[in-house]
Amino acid sequence: MRISPSPSTPARLTHPGAAKLPRTLLLVVGLIYIFSGLLFRDPWKTDDVVGLATMLTALNNSGGIALLLPQVGSLAYAENGPLVTWIGVLCISLFSPVFALFTSDINATILASRVPNLMWFGMLTYCIWYGTFKLARLPEAQPLPLPFGGEPSATDYGRMLADAALLFIIATVGIIWRMHESSEVPAIIAFQSLAFYALTRLPAKPASSSVILGLAIGCALLTRGWVGALPIILGSLGVLGAKSNYRDEIKWFAMAAIIAAAVFLFWWLPAKRFSLFWTQTWVIWNLSSYTWPNIATTAKALRDVLWFVWPTWPLALIALWNWRQWLRSPHMLVPTALLAAAILSLALHPSPFEPEFALLAVPSAVLAAFALPTLRRGVINTLDWFAVMCFSLTAATVWLGWIAQQTGWPPKISHSIARQTSGYEVFISIPALSIAALGTLSWILLVIWRTRRHPPGLWRGTVLSAGGLLTTWLLLVTLWLPALDYARSYRGVSNELQNALAEHRQARECVRGSGVGIGQRASFYVFNNIDLIFDYRCSLILQQLNVKQVNEGLAPLPDQAVELWSGRRGGDRHEMFRLIRIAPNQSNP
Repeated sequence: MRISPSPSTPARLTHPGAAKLPRTLLLVVGLIYIFSGLLFRDPWKTDDVVGLATMLTALNNSGGIALLLPQVGSLAYAENGPLVTWIGVLCISLFSPVFALFTSDINATILASRVPNLMWFGMLTYCIWYGTFKLARLPEAQPLPLPFGGEPSATDYGRMLADAALLFIIATVGIIWRMHESSEVPAIIAFQSLAFYALTRLPAKPASSSVILGLAIGCALLTRGWVGALPIILGSLGVLGAKSNYRDEIKWFAMAAIIAAAVFLFWWLPAKRFSLFWTQTWVIWNLSSYTWPNIATTAKALRDVLWFVWPTWPLALIALWNWRQWLRSPHMLVPTALLAAAILSLALHPSPFEPEFALLAVPSAVLAAFALPTLRRGVINTLDWFAVMCFSLTAATVWLGWIAQQTGWPPKISHSIARQTSGYEVFISIPALSIAALGTLSWILLVIWRTRRHPPGLWRGTVLSAGGLLTTWLLLVTLWLPALDYARSYRGVSNELQNALAEHRQARECVRGSGVGIGQRASFYVFNNIDLIFDYRCSLILQQLNVKQVNEGLAPLPDQAVELWSGRRGGDRHEMFRLIRIAPNQSNP
Protein backbone atom coordinates (compact mmCIF):
# COMPACT_ATOMS: atom_id res chain seq x y z
CA MET A 1 0.00 0.00 0.00
CA ARG A 2 1.47 3.32 -1.06
CA ILE A 3 1.71 6.37 1.10
CA SER A 4 -0.92 8.98 0.26
CA PRO A 5 0.32 12.30 -1.07
CA SER A 6 0.66 14.88 1.64
CA PRO A 7 -0.67 18.43 1.16
CA SER A 8 2.63 19.76 2.48
CA THR A 9 4.79 18.13 -0.19
CA PRO A 10 7.88 20.32 -0.74
CA ALA A 11 7.65 20.15 -4.55
CA ARG A 12 6.22 23.22 -6.27
CA LEU A 13 5.89 23.27 -10.04
CA THR A 14 3.63 24.68 -12.71
CA HIS A 15 2.98 23.02 -16.03
CA PRO A 16 5.44 25.24 -18.00
CA GLY A 17 8.19 24.17 -15.59
CA ALA A 18 7.78 20.60 -16.85
CA ALA A 19 8.25 21.57 -20.48
CA LYS A 20 9.53 18.72 -22.61
CA LEU A 21 13.23 18.69 -23.38
CA PRO A 22 13.84 17.85 -27.06
CA ARG A 23 14.77 14.17 -27.43
CA THR A 24 17.24 15.04 -30.18
CA LEU A 25 19.16 17.22 -27.76
CA LEU A 26 19.46 14.40 -25.25
CA LEU A 27 20.62 12.03 -27.98
CA VAL A 28 23.25 14.46 -29.28
CA VAL A 29 24.52 15.19 -25.77
CA GLY A 30 24.82 11.47 -25.02
CA LEU A 31 26.66 10.69 -28.26
CA ILE A 32 29.12 13.55 -27.82
CA TYR A 33 29.69 12.51 -24.22
CA ILE A 34 30.58 8.90 -24.87
CA PHE A 35 32.47 9.21 -28.16
CA SER A 36 34.65 12.15 -27.07
CA GLY A 37 37.77 10.69 -25.50
CA LEU A 38 36.96 7.14 -26.55
CA LEU A 39 38.87 7.35 -29.84
CA PHE A 40 42.34 8.37 -31.03
CA ARG A 41 44.24 7.71 -27.81
CA ASP A 42 46.22 4.95 -26.15
CA PRO A 43 45.15 3.27 -22.90
CA TRP A 44 46.66 5.06 -19.92
CA LYS A 45 47.71 3.63 -16.58
CA THR A 46 46.51 2.18 -14.38
CA ASP A 47 42.97 0.80 -14.57
CA ASP A 48 42.53 1.61 -18.26
CA VAL A 49 45.55 -0.30 -19.54
CA VAL A 50 45.25 -3.08 -16.95
CA GLY A 51 41.74 -3.83 -18.18
CA LEU A 52 42.97 -4.13 -21.77
CA ALA A 53 45.95 -6.24 -20.66
CA THR A 54 43.66 -8.82 -19.02
CA MET A 55 41.69 -9.06 -22.27
CA LEU A 56 44.81 -9.57 -24.40
CA THR A 57 46.23 -12.10 -21.95
CA ALA A 58 43.02 -14.09 -22.19
CA LEU A 59 43.20 -13.96 -25.99
CA ASN A 60 46.84 -15.03 -26.04
CA ASN A 61 46.36 -17.84 -23.51
CA SER A 62 45.47 -20.97 -25.45
CA GLY A 63 44.42 -22.90 -22.35
CA GLY A 64 41.64 -20.47 -21.44
CA ILE A 65 42.71 -20.16 -17.81
CA ALA A 66 43.37 -16.42 -18.20
CA LEU A 67 39.80 -16.05 -19.41
CA LEU A 68 38.47 -17.64 -16.25
CA LEU A 69 41.08 -16.06 -13.94
CA PRO A 70 42.18 -12.58 -15.11
CA GLN A 71 45.90 -12.12 -15.56
CA VAL A 72 48.25 -9.39 -16.78
CA GLY A 73 50.73 -11.53 -18.64
CA SER A 74 52.21 -13.85 -16.01
CA LEU A 75 50.83 -11.76 -13.13
CA ALA A 76 47.66 -13.07 -11.48
CA TYR A 77 45.35 -10.05 -11.31
CA ALA A 78 43.13 -11.24 -8.47
CA GLU A 79 41.41 -7.99 -7.61
CA ASN A 80 38.37 -7.76 -9.83
CA GLY A 81 36.18 -10.40 -11.39
CA PRO A 82 36.31 -11.73 -14.96
CA LEU A 83 33.16 -10.18 -16.46
CA VAL A 84 34.82 -7.11 -18.01
CA THR A 85 37.51 -9.39 -19.44
CA TRP A 86 34.87 -11.68 -20.95
CA ILE A 87 32.98 -8.83 -22.60
CA GLY A 88 36.21 -7.25 -23.84
CA VAL A 89 37.50 -10.50 -25.33
CA LEU A 90 34.21 -10.98 -27.16
CA CYS A 91 34.26 -7.46 -28.60
CA ILE A 92 37.92 -7.67 -29.61
CA SER A 93 37.26 -10.98 -31.37
CA LEU A 94 34.25 -9.57 -33.22
CA PHE A 95 35.29 -6.01 -34.06
CA SER A 96 39.08 -5.97 -34.16
CA PRO A 97 39.26 -7.62 -37.63
CA VAL A 98 36.86 -4.99 -38.95
CA PHE A 99 38.75 -2.06 -37.44
CA ALA A 100 42.04 -3.55 -38.69
CA LEU A 101 40.88 -2.76 -42.24
CA PHE A 102 41.31 0.94 -41.46
CA THR A 103 44.15 1.10 -38.93
CA SER A 104 47.00 -0.89 -37.41
CA ASP A 105 46.38 -4.12 -35.51
CA ILE A 106 47.18 -2.63 -32.10
CA ASN A 107 44.96 0.41 -32.72
CA ALA A 108 42.17 -1.86 -33.94
CA THR A 109 42.46 -3.90 -30.75
CA ILE A 110 42.34 -0.77 -28.60
CA LEU A 111 39.24 0.48 -30.43
CA ALA A 112 37.50 -2.88 -30.16
CA SER A 113 38.21 -3.06 -26.42
CA ARG A 114 36.22 0.16 -25.97
CA VAL A 115 33.08 -1.04 -27.69
CA PRO A 116 31.75 -2.29 -24.30
CA ASN A 117 31.83 1.32 -23.06
CA LEU A 118 28.95 2.05 -25.42
CA MET A 119 26.97 -0.74 -23.79
CA TRP A 120 27.82 0.37 -20.24
CA PHE A 121 26.85 3.97 -21.02
CA GLY A 122 23.65 2.88 -22.75
CA MET A 123 22.69 0.75 -19.74
CA LEU A 124 23.46 3.63 -17.38
CA THR A 125 21.40 6.21 -19.23
CA TYR A 126 18.46 3.88 -19.85
CA CYS A 127 18.22 2.70 -16.26
CA ILE A 128 18.66 6.07 -14.61
CA TRP A 129 16.08 7.69 -16.91
CA TYR A 130 13.38 5.05 -16.60
CA GLY A 131 14.05 4.44 -12.92
CA THR A 132 13.67 8.14 -12.11
CA PHE A 133 10.62 8.34 -14.37
CA LYS A 134 8.89 5.55 -12.44
CA LEU A 135 9.69 7.11 -9.06
CA ALA A 136 8.65 10.61 -10.10
CA ARG A 137 5.22 9.40 -11.25
CA LEU A 138 4.34 8.01 -7.82
CA PRO A 139 1.59 9.94 -5.99
CA GLU A 140 3.80 10.86 -3.04
CA ALA A 141 6.41 12.40 -5.35
CA GLN A 142 3.99 14.76 -7.10
CA PRO A 143 4.17 18.53 -6.62
CA LEU A 144 1.63 20.34 -4.48
CA PRO A 145 -1.69 20.82 -6.34
CA LEU A 146 -2.26 24.47 -7.19
CA PRO A 147 -5.46 26.23 -6.00
CA PHE A 148 -6.65 26.92 -9.55
CA GLY A 149 -4.93 24.04 -11.31
CA GLY A 150 -1.98 24.33 -13.67
CA GLU A 151 0.32 21.78 -12.08
CA PRO A 152 1.98 19.32 -14.49
CA SER A 153 0.61 15.86 -15.14
CA ALA A 154 2.35 12.91 -13.53
CA THR A 155 3.80 11.90 -16.90
CA ASP A 156 5.16 15.36 -17.71
CA TYR A 157 6.55 15.75 -14.21
CA GLY A 158 8.18 12.31 -14.31
CA ARG A 159 9.70 12.97 -17.72
CA MET A 160 11.12 16.30 -16.58
CA LEU A 161 12.81 14.78 -13.51
CA ALA A 162 14.07 11.82 -15.54
CA ASP A 163 15.64 14.22 -18.04
CA ALA A 164 17.20 16.14 -15.16
CA ALA A 165 18.65 12.97 -13.59
CA LEU A 166 20.14 11.95 -16.94
CA LEU A 167 21.71 15.37 -17.44
CA PHE A 168 23.01 15.34 -13.87
CA ILE A 169 24.81 12.02 -14.39
CA ILE A 170 26.36 13.46 -17.55
CA ALA A 171 27.36 16.59 -15.62
CA THR A 172 29.03 14.59 -12.81
CA VAL A 173 32.67 15.62 -12.99
CA GLY A 174 34.35 12.55 -11.55
CA ILE A 175 32.95 9.86 -13.83
CA ILE A 176 33.41 11.53 -17.22
CA TRP A 177 36.92 10.14 -17.67
CA ARG A 178 36.15 6.86 -15.97
CA MET A 179 33.27 6.13 -18.37
CA HIS A 180 35.85 6.03 -21.18
CA GLU A 181 38.16 3.45 -19.61
CA SER A 182 38.53 -0.24 -20.50
CA SER A 183 38.22 -1.01 -16.82
CA GLU A 184 35.67 -2.27 -14.31
CA VAL A 185 34.48 1.23 -13.34
CA PRO A 186 32.01 1.86 -16.22
CA ALA A 187 30.60 -1.64 -15.74
CA ILE A 188 30.06 -1.32 -11.99
CA ILE A 189 28.30 2.04 -12.45
CA ALA A 190 26.07 0.44 -15.08
CA PHE A 191 25.18 -2.52 -12.84
CA GLN A 192 24.37 -0.21 -9.94
CA SER A 193 22.04 1.73 -12.23
CA LEU A 194 20.48 -1.59 -13.28
CA ALA A 195 19.88 -2.45 -9.62
CA PHE A 196 18.38 1.01 -9.10
CA TYR A 197 16.02 0.41 -12.02
CA ALA A 198 15.01 -2.99 -10.64
CA LEU A 199 14.24 -1.53 -7.21
CA THR A 200 12.06 1.20 -8.69
CA ARG A 201 9.82 -1.28 -10.48
CA LEU A 202 9.84 -4.03 -7.82
CA PRO A 203 6.44 -3.20 -6.24
CA ALA A 204 4.70 -3.16 -9.63
CA LYS A 205 6.50 -6.06 -11.33
CA PRO A 206 8.13 -8.10 -8.56
CA ALA A 207 8.98 -11.27 -10.50
CA SER A 208 10.87 -9.71 -13.42
CA SER A 209 12.37 -7.03 -11.17
CA SER A 210 13.79 -9.61 -8.79
CA VAL A 211 15.44 -11.34 -11.73
CA ILE A 212 16.96 -8.04 -12.90
CA LEU A 213 18.12 -7.21 -9.37
CA GLY A 214 19.70 -10.65 -8.96
CA LEU A 215 21.50 -10.33 -12.29
CA ALA A 216 22.71 -6.84 -11.35
CA ILE A 217 24.16 -8.04 -8.04
CA GLY A 218 25.64 -11.20 -9.55
CA CYS A 219 27.26 -9.27 -12.39
CA ALA A 220 28.58 -6.70 -9.91
CA LEU A 221 30.25 -9.58 -8.02
CA LEU A 222 31.82 -10.77 -11.27
CA THR A 223 32.93 -7.23 -12.05
CA ARG A 224 34.52 -5.92 -8.86
CA GLY A 225 33.92 -8.55 -6.22
CA TRP A 226 32.45 -7.57 -2.87
CA VAL A 227 33.87 -4.07 -3.17
CA GLY A 228 31.51 -3.41 -6.05
CA ALA A 229 28.59 -5.60 -5.03
CA LEU A 230 28.35 -4.94 -1.29
CA PRO A 231 27.09 -1.31 -1.61
CA ILE A 232 24.37 -2.55 -3.97
CA ILE A 233 23.46 -5.41 -1.62
CA LEU A 234 23.37 -3.11 1.43
CA GLY A 235 21.30 -0.56 -0.45
CA SER A 236 18.81 -3.23 -1.48
CA LEU A 237 18.60 -4.50 2.11
CA GLY A 238 18.07 -0.93 3.28
CA VAL A 239 15.09 -0.66 0.96
CA LEU A 240 13.78 -3.97 2.27
CA GLY A 241 14.20 -2.99 5.93
CA ALA A 242 12.37 0.31 5.67
CA LYS A 243 8.74 0.50 6.73
CA SER A 244 7.25 0.70 3.27
CA ASN A 245 5.48 -1.44 0.72
CA TYR A 246 8.84 -3.01 -0.12
CA ARG A 247 8.59 -5.18 3.01
CA ASP A 248 5.79 -7.08 1.28
CA GLU A 249 8.29 -8.13 -1.40
CA ILE A 250 10.74 -10.02 0.83
CA LYS A 251 10.21 -13.25 -1.09
CA TRP A 252 11.26 -11.51 -4.26
CA PHE A 253 14.41 -10.23 -2.60
CA ALA A 254 15.13 -13.84 -1.67
CA MET A 255 14.73 -14.82 -5.30
CA ALA A 256 17.13 -12.03 -6.31
CA ALA A 257 19.67 -13.34 -3.79
CA ILE A 258 19.38 -16.86 -5.22
CA ILE A 259 19.90 -15.60 -8.77
CA ALA A 260 22.89 -13.49 -7.70
CA ALA A 261 24.44 -16.47 -5.91
CA ALA A 262 23.87 -18.68 -8.97
CA VAL A 263 25.57 -16.14 -11.26
CA PHE A 264 28.53 -15.90 -8.90
CA LEU A 265 28.90 -19.66 -8.36
CA PHE A 266 28.75 -20.22 -12.12
CA TRP A 267 32.22 -18.64 -12.18
CA TRP A 268 33.51 -19.32 -8.67
CA LEU A 269 33.24 -23.13 -8.61
CA PRO A 270 35.31 -23.76 -11.75
CA ALA A 271 37.68 -20.91 -10.82
CA LYS A 272 38.41 -22.48 -7.45
CA ARG A 273 39.01 -25.81 -9.10
CA PHE A 274 41.52 -24.41 -11.60
CA SER A 275 43.55 -22.22 -9.23
CA LEU A 276 43.29 -22.25 -5.47
CA PHE A 277 46.06 -19.63 -5.30
CA TRP A 278 44.14 -17.16 -7.47
CA THR A 279 40.84 -17.60 -5.65
CA GLN A 280 42.48 -17.37 -2.23
CA THR A 281 44.22 -14.17 -3.31
CA TRP A 282 40.88 -12.83 -4.53
CA VAL A 283 39.27 -13.58 -1.16
CA ILE A 284 42.15 -11.95 0.71
CA TRP A 285 41.92 -8.83 -1.47
CA ASN A 286 38.19 -8.54 -0.86
CA LEU A 287 38.52 -9.06 2.90
CA SER A 288 41.38 -6.55 3.14
CA SER A 289 39.24 -3.97 1.32
CA TYR A 290 37.20 -3.40 4.49
CA THR A 291 38.42 -2.36 7.90
CA TRP A 292 37.37 -0.18 10.83
CA PRO A 293 36.83 3.46 9.86
CA ASN A 294 39.86 5.72 10.05
CA ILE A 295 39.26 9.42 10.66
CA ALA A 296 42.19 10.63 8.55
CA THR A 297 41.33 8.34 5.63
CA THR A 298 37.66 9.25 5.77
CA ALA A 299 38.47 12.98 5.86
CA LYS A 300 40.72 12.66 2.81
CA ALA A 301 38.07 10.66 0.98
CA LEU A 302 35.44 13.27 1.83
CA ARG A 303 37.66 15.99 0.38
CA ASP A 304 38.09 14.06 -2.87
CA VAL A 305 34.42 13.07 -3.06
CA LEU A 306 33.32 16.71 -3.03
CA TRP A 307 34.80 17.31 -6.46
CA PHE A 308 34.11 13.81 -7.78
CA VAL A 309 30.31 14.07 -7.44
CA TRP A 310 30.11 17.76 -8.24
CA PRO A 311 27.63 19.35 -8.98
CA THR A 312 25.10 16.84 -7.67
CA TRP A 313 26.09 16.46 -4.01
CA PRO A 314 24.86 19.90 -2.80
CA LEU A 315 21.51 19.31 -4.49
CA ALA A 316 21.36 15.76 -3.12
CA LEU A 317 21.74 17.14 0.42
CA ILE A 318 19.02 19.71 -0.29
CA ALA A 319 16.73 16.93 -1.51
CA LEU A 320 17.34 14.86 1.62
CA TRP A 321 16.49 17.85 3.80
CA ASN A 322 13.47 19.13 1.90
CA TRP A 323 12.02 15.63 1.46
CA ARG A 324 13.01 14.47 4.97
CA GLN A 325 9.41 13.60 5.88
CA TRP A 326 9.20 11.36 2.79
CA LEU A 327 12.39 9.35 3.30
CA ARG A 328 10.35 6.15 3.52
CA SER A 329 8.54 6.89 0.29
CA PRO A 330 9.99 4.96 -2.68
CA HIS A 331 11.13 8.07 -4.58
CA MET A 332 13.39 8.99 -1.65
CA LEU A 333 13.98 5.57 -0.13
CA VAL A 334 15.60 3.89 -3.14
CA PRO A 335 18.27 6.50 -4.02
CA THR A 336 18.90 7.33 -0.35
CA ALA A 337 19.48 3.68 0.56
CA LEU A 338 21.93 3.24 -2.33
CA LEU A 339 23.72 6.47 -1.42
CA ALA A 340 23.95 5.57 2.27
CA ALA A 341 25.31 2.11 1.42
CA ALA A 342 27.96 3.62 -0.87
CA ILE A 343 29.02 6.11 1.82
CA LEU A 344 29.22 3.34 4.43
CA SER A 345 31.42 1.29 2.10
CA LEU A 346 33.71 4.29 1.64
CA ALA A 347 34.05 4.72 5.39
CA LEU A 348 35.02 1.06 5.79
CA HIS A 349 37.51 1.03 2.92
CA PRO A 350 41.17 1.47 3.94
CA SER A 351 42.05 3.66 0.94
CA PRO A 352 38.96 4.66 -1.05
CA PHE A 353 39.45 6.36 -4.38
CA GLU A 354 37.62 6.94 -7.65
CA PRO A 355 36.50 3.33 -8.32
CA GLU A 356 34.83 3.42 -4.89
CA PHE A 357 33.55 6.98 -5.35
CA ALA A 358 31.85 5.93 -8.60
CA LEU A 359 28.93 4.29 -6.77
CA LEU A 360 27.92 7.68 -5.38
CA ALA A 361 27.19 9.09 -8.83
CA VAL A 362 23.86 7.46 -9.70
CA PRO A 363 21.97 7.98 -6.39
CA SER A 364 23.34 11.53 -6.10
CA ALA A 365 22.10 12.38 -9.60
CA VAL A 366 18.63 11.01 -8.83
CA LEU A 367 18.38 12.88 -5.54
CA ALA A 368 19.62 16.07 -7.21
CA ALA A 369 16.81 15.78 -9.75
CA PHE A 370 14.21 15.52 -6.96
CA ALA A 371 15.70 18.62 -5.34
CA LEU A 372 14.86 20.81 -8.34
CA PRO A 373 11.07 21.19 -7.78
CA THR A 374 11.71 22.06 -4.11
CA LEU A 375 14.02 25.00 -4.85
CA ARG A 376 12.96 28.60 -4.99
CA ARG A 377 13.38 30.47 -8.26
CA GLY A 378 16.14 32.64 -6.82
CA VAL A 379 18.18 29.61 -5.78
CA ILE A 380 17.74 28.01 -9.20
CA ASN A 381 18.86 31.18 -10.95
CA THR A 382 21.90 31.39 -8.68
CA LEU A 383 22.88 27.82 -9.53
CA ASP A 384 22.39 28.56 -13.22
CA TRP A 385 24.68 31.57 -13.08
CA PHE A 386 27.25 29.63 -11.11
CA ALA A 387 27.29 26.95 -13.83
CA VAL A 388 27.71 29.65 -16.50
CA MET A 389 30.62 31.30 -14.73
CA CYS A 390 32.32 28.06 -13.65
CA PHE A 391 32.28 26.29 -16.98
CA SER A 392 32.99 29.44 -18.98
CA LEU A 393 36.11 29.84 -16.85
CA THR A 394 37.18 26.22 -17.35
CA ALA A 395 36.65 26.47 -21.11
CA ALA A 396 38.65 29.70 -21.25
CA THR A 397 41.42 28.05 -19.22
CA VAL A 398 41.65 25.15 -21.68
CA TRP A 399 41.88 27.60 -24.58
CA LEU A 400 44.49 29.70 -22.78
CA GLY A 401 46.67 26.66 -22.12
CA TRP A 402 46.43 25.62 -25.77
CA ILE A 403 47.35 29.12 -26.95
CA ALA A 404 50.31 29.12 -24.56
CA GLN A 405 51.48 25.79 -25.94
CA GLN A 406 51.20 26.97 -29.54
CA THR A 407 52.56 30.51 -29.21
CA GLY A 408 54.65 30.64 -26.04
CA TRP A 409 52.38 33.25 -24.43
CA PRO A 410 51.78 33.63 -21.52
CA PRO A 411 55.40 32.57 -20.90
CA LYS A 412 54.91 31.07 -17.41
CA ILE A 413 52.08 28.82 -18.54
CA SER A 414 53.98 27.90 -21.71
CA HIS A 415 57.09 26.98 -19.73
CA SER A 416 55.10 24.80 -17.33
CA ILE A 417 53.41 22.95 -20.19
CA ALA A 418 56.70 22.49 -22.08
CA ARG A 419 58.33 21.03 -18.97
CA GLN A 420 55.61 18.41 -18.65
CA THR A 421 55.62 17.53 -22.37
CA SER A 422 59.35 17.59 -23.04
CA GLY A 423 60.09 16.26 -26.53
CA TYR A 424 56.55 16.73 -27.81
CA GLU A 425 56.30 18.29 -31.26
CA VAL A 426 53.57 20.91 -31.24
CA PHE A 427 51.20 20.91 -34.21
CA ILE A 428 47.72 22.13 -35.10
CA SER A 429 45.02 19.74 -36.26
CA ILE A 430 42.52 21.68 -38.34
CA PRO A 431 39.66 19.16 -37.86
CA ALA A 432 40.21 19.08 -34.08
CA LEU A 433 40.49 22.86 -33.91
CA SER A 434 37.26 23.21 -35.89
CA ILE A 435 35.40 20.86 -33.55
CA ALA A 436 36.75 22.77 -30.53
CA ALA A 437 35.62 26.08 -32.03
CA LEU A 438 32.19 24.64 -32.82
CA GLY A 439 31.86 23.31 -29.28
CA THR A 440 32.81 26.69 -27.82
CA LEU A 441 30.31 28.44 -30.08
CA SER A 442 27.60 26.00 -28.98
CA TRP A 443 28.35 26.83 -25.33
CA ILE A 444 28.12 30.56 -26.04
CA LEU A 445 24.78 30.08 -27.81
CA LEU A 446 23.53 27.98 -24.89
CA VAL A 447 24.43 30.74 -22.43
CA ILE A 448 22.75 33.35 -24.63
CA TRP A 449 19.63 31.18 -24.84
CA ARG A 450 19.54 30.90 -21.05
CA THR A 451 20.12 34.59 -20.33
CA ARG A 452 17.90 36.14 -23.00
CA ARG A 453 14.95 33.80 -23.35
CA HIS A 454 14.59 32.76 -19.69
CA PRO A 455 13.18 29.29 -20.51
CA PRO A 456 10.58 28.12 -17.97
CA GLY A 457 11.68 24.46 -18.02
CA LEU A 458 13.06 23.36 -14.69
CA TRP A 459 15.78 21.40 -16.51
CA ARG A 460 17.46 24.59 -17.76
CA GLY A 461 20.10 24.52 -15.02
CA THR A 462 20.92 20.87 -15.66
CA VAL A 463 21.35 21.65 -19.35
CA LEU A 464 23.85 24.34 -18.43
CA SER A 465 25.80 22.04 -16.10
CA ALA A 466 25.84 19.15 -18.57
CA GLY A 467 26.59 21.45 -21.51
CA GLY A 468 29.38 23.22 -19.65
CA LEU A 469 31.12 20.03 -18.58
CA LEU A 470 30.63 18.55 -22.04
CA THR A 471 32.17 21.65 -23.63
CA THR A 472 35.19 21.48 -21.34
CA TRP A 473 35.59 17.76 -22.01
CA LEU A 474 35.27 18.30 -25.77
CA LEU A 475 37.94 21.00 -25.68
CA LEU A 476 40.29 18.74 -23.74
CA VAL A 477 39.95 15.81 -26.13
CA THR A 478 40.29 17.97 -29.25
CA LEU A 479 42.93 20.54 -28.28
CA TRP A 480 44.89 18.56 -25.70
CA LEU A 481 44.46 14.87 -26.48
CA PRO A 482 47.68 14.50 -28.57
CA ALA A 483 49.78 16.16 -25.86
CA LEU A 484 48.08 14.21 -23.08
CA ASP A 485 48.52 10.97 -24.99
CA TYR A 486 52.20 11.75 -25.50
CA ALA A 487 52.68 12.45 -21.79
CA ARG A 488 50.65 9.52 -20.45
CA SER A 489 51.04 6.75 -23.01
CA TYR A 490 53.76 4.10 -22.69
CA ARG A 491 53.73 3.22 -26.39
CA GLY A 492 56.99 5.04 -27.15
CA VAL A 493 59.04 3.70 -24.26
CA SER A 494 57.57 0.23 -24.83
CA ASN A 495 58.73 0.32 -28.47
CA GLU A 496 62.19 1.36 -27.30
CA LEU A 497 62.29 -1.55 -24.86
CA GLN A 498 61.15 -3.94 -27.59
CA ASN A 499 63.96 -2.75 -29.88
CA ALA A 500 66.49 -3.17 -27.05
CA LEU A 501 65.28 -6.71 -26.40
CA ALA A 502 65.44 -7.53 -30.10
CA GLU A 503 69.06 -6.35 -30.16
CA HIS A 504 70.37 -7.85 -26.93
CA ARG A 505 68.11 -10.75 -26.06
CA GLN A 506 69.61 -14.16 -26.59
CA ALA A 507 67.74 -17.31 -27.55
CA ARG A 508 65.25 -18.39 -24.86
CA GLU A 509 66.43 -15.63 -22.53
CA CYS A 510 63.59 -14.47 -20.28
CA VAL A 511 62.94 -11.06 -18.74
CA ARG A 512 61.78 -10.35 -15.22
CA GLY A 513 60.83 -7.09 -13.57
CA SER A 514 62.16 -5.31 -10.54
CA GLY A 515 59.93 -2.66 -8.97
CA VAL A 516 57.78 -2.43 -12.09
CA GLY A 517 54.24 -1.24 -11.28
CA ILE A 518 51.20 -3.07 -12.54
CA GLY A 519 50.22 -0.21 -14.86
CA GLN A 520 53.66 -0.18 -16.46
CA ARG A 521 53.75 -3.99 -16.65
CA ALA A 522 50.35 -3.97 -18.36
CA SER A 523 51.45 -1.26 -20.81
CA PHE A 524 54.50 -3.23 -21.98
CA TYR A 525 52.29 -6.29 -22.46
CA VAL A 526 49.62 -4.37 -24.39
CA PHE A 527 51.89 -2.51 -26.81
CA ASN A 528 54.60 -5.10 -27.48
CA ASN A 529 53.53 -8.33 -25.79
CA ILE A 530 56.45 -8.03 -23.35
CA ASP A 531 55.73 -10.34 -20.44
CA LEU A 532 57.82 -9.76 -17.32
CA ILE A 533 57.73 -13.20 -15.75
CA PHE A 534 58.43 -14.23 -12.16
CA ASP A 535 61.50 -16.41 -12.53
CA TYR A 536 64.69 -15.49 -10.65
CA ARG A 537 66.71 -17.52 -13.12
CA CYS A 538 66.10 -14.81 -15.77
CA SER A 539 69.33 -12.95 -16.52
CA LEU A 540 67.54 -9.95 -18.09
CA ILE A 541 65.96 -7.57 -15.59
CA LEU A 542 63.84 -4.53 -16.29
CA GLN A 543 64.10 -2.07 -13.42
CA GLN A 544 61.70 0.79 -12.73
CA LEU A 545 63.66 3.57 -11.05
CA ASN A 546 63.40 7.15 -9.90
CA VAL A 547 65.30 9.62 -12.08
CA LYS A 548 66.50 11.63 -9.10
CA GLN A 549 67.88 8.55 -7.37
CA VAL A 550 69.75 7.50 -10.51
CA ASN A 551 71.21 10.97 -11.04
CA GLU A 552 72.38 11.10 -7.41
CA GLY A 553 73.97 7.66 -7.63
CA LEU A 554 71.50 6.09 -5.21
CA ALA A 555 70.51 3.29 -7.63
CA PRO A 556 73.82 1.72 -8.69
CA LEU A 557 74.07 -1.30 -10.93
CA PRO A 558 74.42 -4.65 -9.16
CA ASP A 559 77.84 -6.25 -9.17
CA GLN A 560 78.83 -7.70 -12.55
CA ALA A 561 75.65 -6.29 -14.12
CA VAL A 562 75.66 -4.63 -17.54
CA GLU A 563 73.24 -1.89 -18.57
CA LEU A 564 71.73 -2.63 -21.97
CA TRP A 565 69.18 0.15 -22.28
CA SER A 566 67.49 2.95 -20.35
CA GLY A 567 64.53 5.11 -21.24
CA ARG A 568 61.41 6.85 -20.04
CA ARG A 569 58.23 8.43 -21.26
CA GLY A 570 58.46 11.80 -22.91
CA GLY A 571 57.98 14.53 -20.36
CA ASP A 572 58.15 12.21 -17.34
CA ARG A 573 60.65 13.80 -14.95
CA HIS A 574 60.49 11.13 -12.26
CA GLU A 575 60.09 7.65 -13.68
CA MET A 576 62.62 5.75 -15.79
CA PHE A 577 63.37 2.18 -16.82
CA ARG A 578 66.67 0.35 -17.10
CA LEU A 579 67.30 -3.01 -18.75
CA ILE A 580 70.27 -4.87 -17.33
CA ARG A 581 71.84 -8.29 -17.69
CA ILE A 582 73.28 -10.10 -14.68
CA ALA A 583 74.99 -13.40 -14.17
CA PRO A 584 72.49 -16.29 -13.98
CA ASN A 585 73.43 -17.15 -10.37
CA GLN A 586 73.02 -13.62 -8.99
CA SER A 587 70.19 -12.85 -6.58
CA ASN A 588 67.41 -10.39 -7.33
CA PRO A 589 68.73 -6.76 -7.28
